[in-house]
Amino acid sequence: MSTALNTDKRPQHESVKKGKMPGKTGERFVYQDDEIIEKPFNWSQLTRLFSYMKPYAKQMLPLVILMMILGTVTKLTVPYLTSMAIDKAISPKAGGSTSLTMLYTITAIVLVLYIIQWLASTYRIKYTNIIGQRVIYDLRSDLFKHIQKLSFNFFDKRPAGSVLVRVTNDVNSLQELFTNGVVNLMIDCVQLVGIVIILLMINWKLGLAVILTVPVMFIISTKLRVRIRRAWQDVRMKNSRINSHLNEAIQGIRVTQAYTQEQENIQFFDKMNMESKKSWDRASMLNQGFGPLIEITGGLGTLILFWLGAYLIQHDQLTVGLLVAFSSYVGNFWEPINRLGQMYNQLLVAMASSERIFEFIDEKPSIDDKPDAVPLPKIKGDIKLDNVVFEYEKGRQALKGIDLDVDAGQTIALVGHTGSGKSTIINLLSRFYDISSGKITIDGYDIRDVQLETLRSQIGIVLQDTFIFSGTIRDNIRFGRLDATDEEIEAVARAVNAHEFIKKLPGGYDTEVEERGNMLSMGQRQLLSFARALLADPRILILDEATASIDTETELKIQEALKVLLKGRTSFIVAHRLSTIRHADKIIVLDHGEIKEQGNHGELMQQRGTYFGLIEAQFRFI
Repeated sequence: MSTALNTDKRPQHESVKKGKMPGKTGERFVYQDDEIIEKPFNWSQLTRLFSYMKPYAKQMLPLVILMMILGTVTKLTVPYLTSMAIDKAISPKAGGSTSLTMLYTITAIVLVLYIIQWLASTYRIKYTNIIGQRVIYDLRSDLFKHIQKLSFNFFDKRPAGSVLVRVTNDVNSLQELFTNGVVNLMIDCVQLVGIVIILLMINWKLGLAVILTVPVMFIISTKLRVRIRRAWQDVRMKNSRINSHLNEAIQGIRVTQAYTQEQENIQFFDKMNMESKKSWDRASMLNQGFGPLIEITGGLGTLILFWLGAYLIQHDQLTVGLLVAFSSYVGNFWEPINRLGQMYNQLLVAMASSERIFEFIDEKPSIDDKPDAVPLPKIKGDIKLDNVVFEYEKGRQALKGIDLDVDAGQTIALVGHTGSGKSTIINLLSRFYDISSGKITIDGYDIRDVQLETLRSQIGIVLQDTFIFSGTIRDNIRFGRLDATDEEIEAVARAVNAHEFIKKLPGGYDTEVEERGNMLSMGQRQLLSFARALLADPRILILDEATASIDTETELKIQEALKVLLKGRTSFIVAHRLSTIRHADKIIVLDHGEIKEQGNHGELMQQRGTYFGLIEAQFRFI
């Protein structure tokens, strides 16, 4: 059994804090990933959110507005026709007689108006749903595209579940706003204006008396705004943490069960779940406060209506029919007021989600092309590291002045204890992080001055923990080069000795693999990652502990294939097995971010230094 010379791991970020496990004395690491975003409710952000409707405004909005106006006009006409039926057809003034003809006519007109209102509402809902779904599609698409461009340090500070919540839950919470909320807001505003005008026209004294209750309601309701907004932000934050923990728990279920920590995990989840429930209860309680507030204010308005209305009827300043119409209009008046209160709550929820969404969209990649970045032409593979210093965190150097010259076509092995800087070097070569100082050049080009896509397209990486996507074996290999033919896919599979096990699978190359390739052994997943990288035909090939999980017999086959496939490429191998690094042109021995020794296997063995000690320790445990 050999001793593994594992790759170094990145120091833990300050965003990770220790939290007590519920009911236990042990501690558990918890990401403090989402803090409540303290931004004022501002119209500029709301305008930015609604700007996603612009592409569809000219296409569908005129028809939606037409249906909205048509529906509102028909709705506001019915109460007036009702008053006519009461005053002129059912109970005319002294000297008149009941007119059944007029009553039937008004009834028919009302029936037609209801049919028109139903049709207008049906088409309005249909088109607003179409617009809303397209807006949600665009917003989610923009968010996902931007996340794809963000740098590694962004993901270092956030668990995958937190990112998942932004793309799913937060975007979904805007769905109701875009499908119904915006148009309902316009309908309610038009309806309110229409009702106010009609009320004042019927009887301005009674109209003013009823309408004066609105400012009272508005003043009281504003007191709840800040509290409601913060409460919904807290709900989003708690849900984000639950999703983060779920993602971690599912990914680590084997470790959990292996160490019989299921009960610990359940207790930890229960605590988070309870916090989420309490957060939702608080937000919901505040949210529901608007309904009773509107009801109480509406009740006050109704008391004023019938008290003053009865007085006006007694003094012949108002008819019974107009009072009935007035009552109907007042009922229709409080309905949109109530919906506007709910709409405001909906806007608060939307603001909480949009702040979190735009926080991600506004995040600038720390690694990005310079404005004057040039395409990197096809490279030979000469690499130079000149006094390279790198810090994952301020004041904690992972690399301390690394100087390294690599000629095109050379194979470089990086060895050293955990934390020595091996993986850091290959991360910097691919520019997943930017160096703190110094310079890295490829064929004389400073990698910070070239376009990222042209740099990374010429570098292939095979990791120890290889990632297999859901899909077929063929699709996973083709991920290295999407335009590859089936023949090319099979050729690279044969080259890395993966063809034999692939053909034994039920569907061969068309076998569907499970999420993360769980149906395959670790060694088989590594072979697929080899095939994927070789299909990409990179000028620089990086193997980061890529053979650590492959059995000795398979590794011998791979070594034979690599002699041919690595010919003419510059390659970096981070490995601990002697068979992997013995034939390297240059072996770099790292220790705490510094190069201690370099040379080929024979030269370093003669020096009897750090490398000799590592090899000796390895053989000691065989």
